[in-house]
Amino acid sequence: MFVVLWQFQVKSGLEKEFEKVYGPDGAWASLFRASPAYRGTRLLRDTSIPSSYLTMDFWDSQAAYGAFRKDNASRYSELDRRCEAITERESRLGGLEVPAPPPASA
Repeated sequence: MFVVLWQFQVKSGLEKEFEKVYGPDGAWASLFRASPAYRGTRLLRDTSIPSSYLTMDFWDSQAAYGAFRKDNASRYSELDRRCEAITERESRLGGLEVPAPPPASA
């Protein structure tokens, strides 16, 4: 499993709009669903800074995510441009691999 982690600072008053677009049923998740390797999105909101969010996008592998980005570059860029209106800042925090659990002992 591979997870792409992003942090966002949302423009004041646009938090609900952001949640609709970036949540698990939003425009980004709809785009990602074009890939059978996409496994879902989690949206997290900072409790002490209500305009600060994290997204976690789950993929089968880093290679699958890379292939999706390459194959959908124009659609990805177009949606990213449209979303600039609701965010002040976005930062890719990393691509994280979820290690496989150790085998169960016999």
